Amino acid sequence: MIAIIDYGAGNLRNVEKAFRYLEAPVEVVTDPKPLDKADALVLPGVGAFDDCVNALVKQDLFHACRAFIQSGRPFLGICVGYQVMFERSAEFNSQGTGLSIFKGEVVRFDESAGLKIPQIGWNQLEILKPECPLFRKVPNGSYVYYVHSFFPNPVDSSIIAAQTTYGKPFAGAVARENVYGTQFHPEKSQHVGLQILRNFVDLVLSGH
Repeated sequence: MIAIIDYGAGNLRNVEKAFRYLEAPVEVVTDPKPLDKADALVLPGVGAFDDCVNALVKQDLFHACRAFIQSGRPFLGICVGYQVMFERSAEFNSQGTGLSIFKGEVVRFDESAGLKIPQIGWNQLEILKPECPLFRKVPNGSYVYYVHSFFPNPVDSSIIAAQTTYGKPFAGAVARENVYGTQFHPEKSQHVGLQILRNFVDLVLSGH
């Protein structure tokens, strides 16, 4: 079973629908108890970094997420669910501390570069780690869908599985061992996004 965390994020149902379309065994969870029997965990998200962190804490899911990751089972963070895997955010004078699975800060696009912020729409992926299971059968240069003003800046660049250029390159996706994260929304990225989610499901079903 793939557990999808519900902490009030607006895109939760789109993520759930995408997995159900792929006929994946999913369950939406609002507390830590079902995680004991889960084979994988997905943390979707839209909105603010602190809102996500505070909601996870309130629902006793913050430390449960860390424990789940440490168990070695597959974990996928999407958008803000990806950002909270890092230590902190510069968003709105954030006071929250992220899950700190990866070292680094979530930063804002540089407005002085003349960029339209937020970035909303399709942009290309440059796949840096083609061996990453998420990108099996995903061609380099594929377009995926973004809605964001902030993005993580990993201290360890070796975790960056794919990057996207908006003004300058940023980490569009990361991967390390059992942990994966995407700044883009695979559930809104049509056939490419479905392939990425299918790859995650296959990863879970294979027991890796």
